[in-house]
Amino acid sequence: MSLHRDAHAVLTGWTAPTPDEELLRKEFLAHLDAYEDAMWRGCAPGHLTATTAVISHDGARVLLTLHPKAGMWLPMGGHCEVSDGSLADVALREATEESGIAGLRLLPGPLALDRHQVWCHPPHSWHLDVEYGAVAPAEAEAVISDESLDLRWFPVDEIPDLSDEATRRLAARARSALSALNGLH
Repeated sequence: MSLHRDAHAVLTGWTAPTPDEELLRKEFLAHLDAYEDAMWRGCAPGHLTATTAVISHDGARVLLTLHPKAGMWLPMGGHCEVSDGSLADVALREATEESGIAGLRLLPGPLALDRHQVWCHPPHSWHLDVEYGAVAPAEAEAVISDESLDLRWFPVDEIPDLSDEATRRLAARARSALSALNGLH
C-alpha cells in the first residue's frame, strides 16, 4: 500500500474527537484527493506530516524538543520519506530519530490532527499534521539530535509556556491512551 493510500485510509477511518478536528480531517482528505504529492515536502501548498508525543512508561512525563525554527518546546515529528510505508511508520521513525530512544512503542492512533503554518516553501506552507503517541521504555535515555536545540522530559500537566495548545492536547491524549491501554481509564 502506498503512503498516500495509507493516509487516506487512516483519515477515512478515524473518528475525530472534536468538531474542529472533524473539519481538519475533511480538509486533509480533500488535500489528499487534490494532490498526488500531498505526502511529500515538495507539495508547496502543504503536505501531510506526522508528530509523536513520546511519553514516559508511566504516562507522567512527555519528552519535548526545543525546535530550532519554531523556538518552542514541541513533540517530535516531521516529513514523510520514501522508505515510510505508513503514517504510523513516519511517526515512529521521527520519534526514534529525534529522541534517540530505541524501543518506543506506538500507541493506537492517530490521537489528534493539527494544521500549522511552516517555512518549507517561502513565504509559507502548511503542515497537515497527523499526531500520534508513543511510550518510552522504563530506562529510556533521550539523546539530543542535530534537529533540536534541547531535549527534556516535562510533567504532562506542566508543559512550559514556551509551547502551544496542540502540544498540551497531544500529551494529555497520549497519557489517556496509555491509561486506557493499561486498563486504568
